[in-house]
Amino acid sequence: MLHKHPLSINSRRTQINRFRSTSLFSKRKRPGSRWQRFWRYYYWRLVRQKGSPEFLARGLASGVFAGLFPLFGLQTLIGVALAILFRGNKWMAVAGTWVSNPFTYGPIFWLNFEVGQWLLKSHEEFDMERLKSTKALLEVGADFVLTLFVGCLVMASLSAFLSYFFGIKLIRRWRTLHRGWRRRHHSRR
Repeated sequence: MLHKHPLSINSRRTQINRFRSTSLFSKRKRPGSRWQRFWRYYYWRLVRQKGSPEFLARGLASGVFAGLFPLFGLQTLIGVALAILFRGNKWMAVAGTWVSNPFTYGPIFWLNFEVGQWLLKSHEEFDMERLKSTKALLEVGADFVLTLFVGCLVMASLSAFLSYFFGIKLIRRWRTLHRGWRRRHHSRR
């Protein structure tokens, strides 16, 4: 399809665009690595989730609850199942389970164990080697597992409750800021 007034080769707009593309001071965007694009895509997909703040926060709370139990490999499945049960967002549940990751699960499970030990008045000792895998966790004594899971239940319930209300505030704040930014950005055009 031909335009009514095609741009001539030497038009002003063509010269400006040609100068911009060859300027020494122009910033060229590098495509980035495959992993950067992957994480950027899922970051924006998470940030742009649709639904009410309560719906999104229920998903987040479900994921945080599941993430505070030492059930490696099952945390995401449990978080999504809880999100379905409580009618929350499944993607937010998946993101919430990452509250415990290889950098944080040591201190989190130690704190959970200490809370369980305090509540049950147990004399069991915490050993990180017992938490290396779900199989290793099943091989230890019932006292250790009971102490850990009571602490996990209490801390996960408290954390899910707090993350629900914090999530609602954060999501509302984010949407308000984003709406203001869009109004300012689009009004300049």
